[in-house]
Amino acid sequence: MLDLRSITAGYTRRAPVIQDVSLSVAPGEAVGLLGPSGCGKSTLARVAALLHRPDAGTVVVDGEPVRRWRHRAPRELRTAFGVVFQQARLSADPRLALGDLIAEPLRATGRREQAAGRVAELAATVGLTADLLTRRPHEVSDGQLQRACLARALVLRPRWLVCDEMTAMLDASTTAALVRVVEDYRAQTGAGLLAVGHDRVLLDRWCDRTVLFTDLTTAVPREAAVR
Repeated sequence: MLDLRSITAGYTRRAPVIQDVSLSVAPGEAVGLLGPSGCGKSTLARVAALLHRPDAGTVVVDGEPVRRWRHRAPRELRTAFGVVFQQARLSADPRLALGDLIAEPLRATGRREQAAGRVAELAATVGLTADLLTRRPHEVSDGQLQRACLARALVLRPRWLVCDEMTAMLDASTTAALVRVVEDYRAQTGAGLLAVGHDRVLLDRWCDRTVLFTDLTTAVPREAAVR
C-alpha cells in the first residue's frame, strides 16, 4: 500500500502549496488524480514518488513510514518507483542518446551488464526502433522522447508508477499507445499507479477510480503559494 497521510508540502515552509492531503493507492490499483493546473497535483505526485520531502505528514510504503527522501532514501525504496513527467524535454538529459537515457537507472544502480538487453526489450515495448535509440532528444519528436522516458521509468521494474500528466503534450494515438504500455505492465507485475491529469475522460477510462484533488482537502490558493 502507498499511503499519503495528512501531507502538507511546498517549496518554502512559509508558503505551502498543499495542506493536509491524504490519498492511498493499493498494490495493483490505478488511481487518477484530477484537478486544474496549479492546484498542487504535481507537488503531491513528487511527494508520492519520494522526490520531494513534505513539510508535514507521513508517506507510508508497504507499512513502513518513509524517513529519507530523494538520493538519501534506501536504494530498494528509490527503485520501487518509476516516474514519468509531463515535459519530457525537461526530464531528459539532452546529452544522452535515447538508448543511454533508458539505461541510465540501470547504470546508476550498478546493473550496467543488464543494459543492452533491457533497453532493447523496452524499446520494442514502447515502440522505438533501433535507429531512434542512437538519437539525442533534440533529434526526435515529443512523442518519441516521451516513449523513451516511459521506458526509463519501467527499466528497474518498479512496484509503483507515478505518471504526472504523462500524455498532456501528446497526440491521441501516442497517448493511447503509452497508456496501453502502462496497463500491460501493471497486468504483468501488479504495480500500483498514480496517474495525475486534468482530462477526466482519459482518467476515468484509464483508472480504477478518479479522485478530485479538491475533494482531498482545500489546496492553497495559487496567489498565496507564491507569496
